[in-house]
Amino acid sequence: MPSTDPDRGTRPSRALLLLPLGLIAAVCVVDVLAPPSIHLGPLLVAAPAITAAFAGPRMTAAIGALAVGAQVFIGAARGVLGTENLEAQITALVLVSALITLFRLIRDRHEHQLTRTRSVAQAAQQVLIQPLPDHSGPLGIASLYIAAEQGTEIGGDLFSAARTHHSTRLLIGDVRGKGLAAINHAALLAGAFRAAAHRRATLPNLAVHLDGAVRWDTAQWRTDTADSDGGSVDETFATATLLDIPDRDPVLHTVNCGHPPPLLLRDGRVTPLDPREPALPLGLGTLAGPADYSTDTFAFEEGDLLLLYTDGVIEARDAEGTFYPLAERAASWTRQSPQELLRRLHDDLLVHTGGHLGDDAAVIAVRRGPGATPG
Repeated sequence: MPSTDPDRGTRPSRALLLLPLGLIAAVCVVDVLAPPSIHLGPLLVAAPAITAAFAGPRMTAAIGALAVGAQVFIGAARGVLGTENLEAQITALVLVSALITLFRLIRDRHEHQLTRTRSVAQAAQQVLIQPLPDHSGPLGIASLYIAAEQGTEIGGDLFSAARTHHSTRLLIGDVRGKGLAAINHAALLAGAFRAAAHRRATLPNLAVHLDGAVRWDTAQWRTDTADSDGGSVDETFATATLLDIPDRDPVLHTVNCGHPPPLLLRDGRVTPLDPREPALPLGLGTLAGPADYSTDTFAFEEGDLLLLYTDGVIEARDAEGTFYPLAERAASWTRQSPQELLRRLHDDLLVHTGGHLGDDAAVIAVRRGPGATPG
């Protein structure tokens, strides 16, 4: 059961507490010893304000009460306890301390709610984004998921893998939108892929199935939001790349649905596998009939390394707004293992962005091992 202690996670160190306590002590000493025309009591309001910066509402209220007590002490020591001026100062200090404590309490509750919401989303995405197998047939595989910086909403990046009798099929995608809604659609897409990847004879048929799954999930509860052409006003879609990599043939087959093209790494060279005819993102096809998906085939020989990624990688910016140069950096990693390549990519990407990504990023690295028969 989560703790409801409002000061939990905001325990101040003794060194920090010395700041407001020292301020209160200094004001008391100086004000009592100063000439009658000098009044430093109003400075006591800074004590609860400083405390609120590093402590919870309880400690803030305690320091505020101590500041009020110090103001009363100063008035008694100087013999002005019953004057209207001092009473006004004490009243103002009580009100300001109460307001500071209230604001700190509201802030803590808001942060607690955000933390719980984000933890639920992260747990959901950890279930969705499961690490891929290290090996599948002749392939060595590594996967990486990098969450966006703290405070941003989790996105709908996803990847998945499935085995057929003679090949490995991979999916990498990015659902439109952020937060739990995007995770829900990503979970639907990944589940539909895992359920159908080994049953659909061709990649175009699999793409049609995934497109229909996304569209049906969006449209089944929204029949009242259709526009005059019968389309959904609030479209949900996902860019995706589907791959089929045969165990014995040194090729790969791919259907690209509006997703950034995979990168083929070979002998220090990086080649984007651009589709001849990119298809629409999944979810933007038609439920009435099959969408037009075409398959592209590329050489994928022993020792080749394939890099699949979402736009969170290539759209990551540094402090000057420069995009991350993935193809340029990957050219020096062509001889790395998939696991080592992703470790280098992870570290280099965080260095480029200063440790803060603006969007989630998912990456898959695949190396072809022995087993394929040259054509």
